[in-house]
Amino acid sequence: MDSFDEVKERSDKVLCRTYSRYPLAVQSAKGCRLYDFAGREYIDLLSGIAVTALGHCHPEVGQAICAQTAKLMHVSNLFYQEEQVYLAEKLAATSHCSRVFFCNSGAEANEAMIKLARRYQQKVKQRDAYEIISFAHCFHGRTMSTLAAGQAKYQDGFLPMPPGYRQLEWGDLAALEAAVGPQTAGVILEVVQGEGGIRPVDPEFARGVQELCRRRGVLFLVDEIQAGLCRSGKWWAFQQYGLTPDAFSVAKALANGLPMGAMLCTEEAAQGFDYGCHGTTFGGGGLASAAACTVLEIMERDKLAERAEALGAWAVERFRQIADKAPGKIKEVRGMGLLLGIELTFPGKEVWQALLDKGFVLNLTQDTVLRLLPALTITSEDLESFAMALEENLC
Repeated sequence: MDSFDEVKERSDKVLCRTYSRYPLAVQSAKGCRLYDFAGREYIDLLSGIAVTALGHCHPEVGQAICAQTAKLMHVSNLFYQEEQVYLAEKLAATSHCSRVFFCNSGAEANEAMIKLARRYQQKVKQRDAYEIISFAHCFHGRTMSTLAAGQAKYQDGFLPMPPGYRQLEWGDLAALEAAVGPQTAGVILEVVQGEGGIRPVDPEFARGVQELCRRRGVLFLVDEIQAGLCRSGKWWAFQQYGLTPDAFSVAKALANGLPMGAMLCTEEAAQGFDYGCHGTTFGGGGLASAAACTVLEIMERDKLAERAEALGAWAVERFRQIADKAPGKIKEVRGMGLLLGIELTFPGKEVWQALLDKGFVLNLTQDTVLRLLPALTITSEDLESFAMALEENLC
């Protein structure tokens, strides 16, 4: 294929209509740059939706993948694999959780948390508890169970949803207190809502959710799919609030582009799983595990959490300066680390398109929020270039 038009035409004929794709065909990528079929360069502020946290085609990750393909790619989870063990140990060392379940995506990681919460209550605590409580504007995946826990707009055409899910208003601790009952197995929370518009949770509410779960014997589950792995300024966004969830999910950046997810849980919660009750054919295979081990090593070595915190704080301040120069156009600038949202006071499609035309790739969520999820290796110069383009558009 040699042009955008050819890629688009052939894609439209053979791919299911599930994504309304951007008017861009990416031919290659390197670092924080994308290149189209005409050779035009774009600054990537989306990183595959928070996936390529080390940048595209990172040489060390590529070397690890190549070496592993010559050694062992897949044997299934019927066998012990050293790459999987190394990765589990590295992940466990980043938090208070000591047990790991590997899978292939964020939705699967959240499914594992939901299944763990139900089975822990029913088999360990001998409680007939099954309900999972989530919060408005959340996004936990596109399987039937994670759809049931998520936003209603993504459920359209897939009804009826599986039973056993309830959604409450974000930030309403009194409503949660009233909702938690004998049937409640777990409460799932995004510390920073991504698809919901880059909304960091109120610290008092977050700690209140954890305290309530502990008091009522309910598992506290945290979705770290988008905010985790150094993006927030710490390994995990919940660590910004001093939280210790019973389980949390991770995916996206884990293998820097290879599909991989994981659920981490405490020793206590891990009692909910036993041999044969849950599984996956591909999860934690040698290839993905070797890549993910390298990713974690680089994140730690290069202090990418600290870098994300400092650069994100600078970016928020810079974007707020633009808001001051363009009164009435930016409602709020918010975020945590390099998980950034610029909420406009009007539908942002035209602004998003203008930025794409100028060579900046980002996305628009909730119709008004410009969402930035750049690689943790992005430079301040690239962010300043974006800020200047945004300022030119709004001012």
